[in-house]
Amino acid sequence: MKDCNCIFCKIANGEIPSTTLYEDDDFRVILDMGPATRGHALLLPREHYANLFELDDALAGRALVTAKRVAARMKEALGADGFNLVQNNGEAAGQTVMHFHIHLIPRYENDQAGILWTPGSTTPEEMEEIRRLVVEN
Repeated sequence: MKDCNCIFCKIANGEIPSTTLYEDDDFRVILDMGPATRGHALLLPREHYANLFELDDALAGRALVTAKRVAARMKEALGADGFNLVQNNGEAAGQTVMHFHIHLIPRYENDQAGILWTPGSTTPEEMEEIRRLVVEN
């Protein structure tokens, strides 16, 4: 299924030009037009899924394997010192285009890309409450 109003559907299926690093029957990996770092790319499924929770398990698995393979090649080819795979679900999590995608972000020493967060704190009681809510319900 494709969404005719979705820009990522159009890019993933070649209706809008992009700089493609990889493609197969399920995915297209393109360079991001607003990169966090040199080589920042997006893995887009050809079919429309708003977020991770809409993908079936097999496609989700293939997405991660594809991201891993392309990221490994990019890391080597670009001489990156590290790599982030980022996948956001919902506006509250930073998703701005409601089409599942994975950011492939090469990292370089002192690149200033802001992907880190300040660790918070918790208590053993809060951790137990969360465990109970997730596991027992």
